[in-house]
Amino acid sequence: MVLSLIRRSLQRTPDVSALPTAIGPVPDAAAVPLNATGMLSYQWLLDPRKQIIGYRLAWRPVRAHAASDAAACLQALVASIAGGFIDRHKGWCMAKMGLLFDVTPQALAGLDWCGLPPKHIVLCWQAADFTQPDTLPLLRQLRSQGFGHMVSGELPAGSEAGELATHFDIGAGDAELLAASRTISKRPLLPVATRMENWPGFEACAGRRVPVLVNPDVTPPAAAARPALEPESMLIIRLLQMVQRNEDIREIEAALKHDAAITYRFLRHLNSPAVGTGIEIESLRHAVAMLGYARLFRWLSMLLATTDMKSKPAFLMKKAIIRGRFVELLGQALLGPRHTDNLFLAGMFSVIEELLGVPMAELLAKVQLGEPVQQAITDHGGIYGPFLALAQAAEAGGGEAEAIADRLCIGANNVNAAHLAAIAWSQEIGRADVAY
Repeated sequence: MVLSLIRRSLQRTPDVSALPTAIGPVPDAAAVPLNATGMLSYQWLLDPRKQIIGYRLAWRPVRAHAASDAAACLQALVASIAGGFIDRHKGWCMAKMGLLFDVTPQALAGLDWCGLPPKHIVLCWQAADFTQPDTLPLLRQLRSQGFGHMVSGELPAGSEAGELATHFDIGAGDAELLAASRTISKRPLLPVATRMENWPGFEACAGRRVPVLVNPDVTPPAAAARPALEPESMLIIRLLQMVQRNEDIREIEAALKHDAAITYRFLRHLNSPAVGTGIEIESLRHAVAMLGYARLFRWLSMLLATTDMKSKPAFLMKKAIIRGRFVELLGQALLGPRHTDNLFLAGMFSVIEELLGVPMAELLAKVQLGEPVQQAITDHGGIYGPFLALAQAAEAGGGEAEAIADRLCIGANNVNAAHLAAIAWSQEIGRADVAY
């Protein structure tokens, strides 16, 4: 029934490229070749502190185009990434983040890199594909331009392909492969564990200072049981409740004043480019009035996800922000701008239990979200549920995302555009609007 209501609200096929974003345009889905239609999937590259330092991106052909050739898929992926991560005014939106791609000699030949910065790109290839004399010039050319190379498989010590490599795939952290990474080149190579089987395996790699590729839907390490929420989290929840009850601005101002750090973050957010009021703020009360209750509730929710940072895996906070924005972009095209904040909250609060280590039922009792948002979080029900289900399926990288997108009449290219825009937005918002 919910899906039929959504379909009746459609006047045309949704176009995610028309959605406003905080940074940069969303790629034009029509620009992607039809024979390369696929669904974006990615892994996080985590350092030993569980900080995200990069993404490994891949293009999985959808069923209707299962025979798409690798070269067309890689070109479509690169074109989409350029549109999502490069702003015509700001340039590269991903700071120092690295992007990793799986490549073959055939896929690399004649590839248009669409202006991607080589120093942030690592090309992942199998040793067997690049040991022939006719493929080495391509590696040599790309390395001279600044592209990194991650090799997987055996290479003889002193081979030219090994000397061109910058990274080495050590599988699940195999000690023999780690030792081999020190012998194939005269220069030190950065080992990368590309398959994480469990969190103890991650910790073993972290102890060796080896970064690890992790799927975004991986179950995080179990958080220590907490008897109660942290004091800062409790204050944020109190503020959320006050906003929900439409309490007087003076009361909200008084509550904000109880924590200088939250007040500082709030004023910094109001003066950030993402808000850009351009008006001199006369008082904290004036600041609350300028932002408005709806946007204040959204900001406080995001702050709840990122508070007490030292006790949480950094990638989980990023996951909450990415998912919130992803769900928002997916649903806004179909439901309209008045649903924007609720869509964002449904996505972000679906991760909040993992972040705070508090049961969802307890959180929902303290922060009484609207019924449609609660339905989406608890069982993918209500009007927002299908969009949250689509975002989670896209994170998992399986075929379920395609089926959900079909039911919502959202094309794979539009899903990918929203996904890339959410990743880029999370990078910007994480630097400017939440953290100190």
